[in-house]
Amino acid sequence: MRLPRFFGKKRGHRRTGSQAWGSFGEAVFYAALVMAGVCFAGLWITGSLGVGSDEAGLPWARWWLWLSSLLIPGALLAFGIAGLVRIVRGWGKSEERRAAAEGLANLIESMATPADAGRRFPGVPTCEDLVNSPGTILRYRLPIESPESWTLVGLGLFAVLWNAVLMVLAVGAGIDLLGGRVEWLLLAVIVPFLAVGVAGVVVFVRRLFLTTAVGTTQLEISAHPLLPGNSYDVLLAQSGSGTFQSLALTLEVEETASFRQGTDTRTERVIVWRELVKEWTHLQITPGVRFETHVTITIPDGAMHSFASEHNAVRWRVVVAGQPDRWPAFTRVFPLVVFPAAGPLHSGALPLAATGGVRR
Repeated sequence: MRLPRFFGKKRGHRRTGSQAWGSFGEAVFYAALVMAGVCFAGLWITGSLGVGSDEAGLPWARWWLWLSSLLIPGALLAFGIAGLVRIVRGWGKSEERRAAAEGLANLIESMATPADAGRRFPGVPTCEDLVNSPGTILRYRLPIESPESWTLVGLGLFAVLWNAVLMVLAVGAGIDLLGGRVEWLLLAVIVPFLAVGVAGVVVFVRRLFLTTAVGTTQLEISAHPLLPGNSYDVLLAQSGSGTFQSLALTLEVEETASFRQGTDTRTERVIVWRELVKEWTHLQITPGVRFETHVTITIPDGAMHSFASEHNAVRWRVVVAGQPDRWPAFTRVFPLVVFPAAGPLHSGALPLAATGGVRR
């Protein structure tokens, strides 16, 4: 009989340690979170931490008492109970059985008949999420996949959450000062928190100002999904103000590959084909009047269709890159879905990945 090992080495998705001991350690950790949440809630409710309306003489202090009792103990209880439920549900089950249980919902969803079942191809992504927004002039408005938007959302969430914690600490310190007590440790903690909070707000406001100053980019297309050998009308609408040194619209194909290197999962992205559709230089945009223009994009004959699997993907996209005079450059991505050609490919057509480079 082998003794249980408390520590193990990670090998890919598996570990050499005992699964029972690992689950037991997780259960102890989550139980400690639950106990800590219960203790903090009891201290806040009974007023043992020194925050109360009678001592401070402020009628609204009880509101902060209940707010704090919901923030700290509530988070501990939520994390602890959720972790214990997950441990109990997975106790004694193998990794394969847990993975099968988690993927059951996806399996049932994949068995449902899609709306475009007649045109569904294995490995080709559907375009339901790309055709659910009608355009103002053309048929569909393409969604945007701009990393700038996610950066702005992340900075905003960080600034709000950090300053909410800072406000709770500041209110506690203010109540202590009004009661004639000075908590030097709390004041020492508030100073760096205040610096980080102010910096977060400044960075968020700066990013928001840059995003609104540059303006929004909207792209509409006449049909979707696309087919090789066909041409499509595209409407580009760019708002903002001032002069753009350049504004370019390109059609690109990006190939991604995910692989495991040791215990890390890496993803490589390569632009295997790019075609410059049109470029504008020294473009003057009037505030309140957006720049609109129609262009035509053509999917080459014999082009590789869109493809998506667990480890590889081929994605078509339209990229709008701009360089304003007074603001940083921006890049905004609009995804496309290209279906396989209805008939056989031309014998003389080269694979798209073999063309490489930029075609103008």
